[in-house]
Amino acid sequence: MSEQPAEAAALAAALGPLAQRIGSITYLHTVDSTNAELLRRGVTGDRAQVLIADAQSAGRGRLGRSWISPPGASLYLSLARRLRIDARQAPALTLVAGVACAEALSALGVDRIGLKWPNDLVIEARKLGGILVESATGGDGLAVVIGIGINLALPGEAAAAIDQPWTDLARVLGPAGPGRAAVAAAVLSLLLPALDEFERTGFSSFASRYAALDALRGRPVRLEDGRGGHTGLALGLAENGALRVRHEDGERRYLSGEVRVRASS
Repeated sequence: MSEQPAEAAALAAALGPLAQRIGSITYLHTVDSTNAELLRRGVTGDRAQVLIADAQSAGRGRLGRSWISPPGASLYLSLARRLRIDARQAPALTLVAGVACAEALSALGVDRIGLKWPNDLVIEARKLGGILVESATGGDGLAVVIGIGINLALPGEAAAAIDQPWTDLARVLGPAGPGRAAVAAAVLSLLLPALDEFERTGFSSFASRYAALDALRGRPVRLEDGRGGHTGLALGLAENGALRVRHEDGERRYLSGEVRVRASS
């Protein structure tokens, strides 16, 4: 049961017929992690479960990093659904969700929005948001939870704890920019059909859309893994969503769980 049923009803109304693809919309004042909460509840059926929180006490980012989640400062949204895909396709789901989020923000008036492989929404190398996809096998297809965090208006004390360049919608669009409800509706209106398309076609139909948003292609990058750091030139994505990088000794391809990536000068 939602703690804010009126807001859930307003979101469903904003989505129109797409709301029929959602089994539940839940708003919570605070939760440890929206992803963790949906994983605890279990992922069943073809209809999505959506959870939005005002704050997270233990927000999670990629590779175990924390996600700063003060009350009312960002959109903290997770969507759970069972997809009829192979587990090997799961890494590309982060890229598909990124395309949907970036295109939604562009439709809201955000200029120069880009995607930094594999899961960051950026504007001119400043992080605006991020995506965390978690999955579990079993049953029919793959159970997935897609966590989306988009900075709306970060307070100074929270921003001081962020260890990389960042921005938020208040700085990009001004105080009259879209609020949480409008951003959530815009994201879900593109993410829901994107998931259906991904089931049918895999990443192939998203490749050109991602390329148009790729913030790393043609740029020097530094990759860090358990063996140390490597530098090279980002060449775009392979057909399976792997990052292609040209090193001095030739091209290598990296999957999203293998490395951390930074653009370098």
